[in-house]
Amino acid sequence: MAIFTIPFAYTGNANVDLLELVAPTAAKWIVLGFDIGQTSDAGDANEEILLLSLKSGQTTSGSGGSASTPVPTDCVSAPGSGAAAEQANTTKASAGTILTHATYPWNVRVPTSVVLTQEQQIILPAARRMTLEIAAAADSLTISGQVWVQEI
Repeated sequence: MAIFTIPFAYTGNANVDLLELVAPTAAKWIVLGFDIGQTSDAGDANEEILLLSLKSGQTTSGSGGSASTPVPTDCVSAPGSGAAAEQANTTKASAGTILTHATYPWNVRVPTSVVLTQEQQIILPAARRMTLEIAAAADSLTISGQVWVQEI
């Protein structure tokens, strides 16, 4: 059992998958939470609230982004993860039976951390895909953050 952070970064204003995760084929992942912030709109007078969504069940991977490597929180003894992750996919993951587990309105002027209680945690069985999606912004944002997962 190990805990990993999976970083993401995105610059733009499209409706994208900030992060796409695929649980390892030989383990389950429990999504523990995420954080998000942006560094480009400091001092912007306009409030902007964007909807973040946690979804799973997509059978077709998105594209247009880049790989993101799960980083173990135990720097001494944790093994690497057998999972795949992509960040900033401009073509979103699709097809399959897609479930929206939760949505979160995010005020882009305030960094946000979402810690899921045990009852809210999302369990991804082996090889199941999940995304953290963001709605399109009015102007370009430089966004970064990470998702925490526990591998069992």
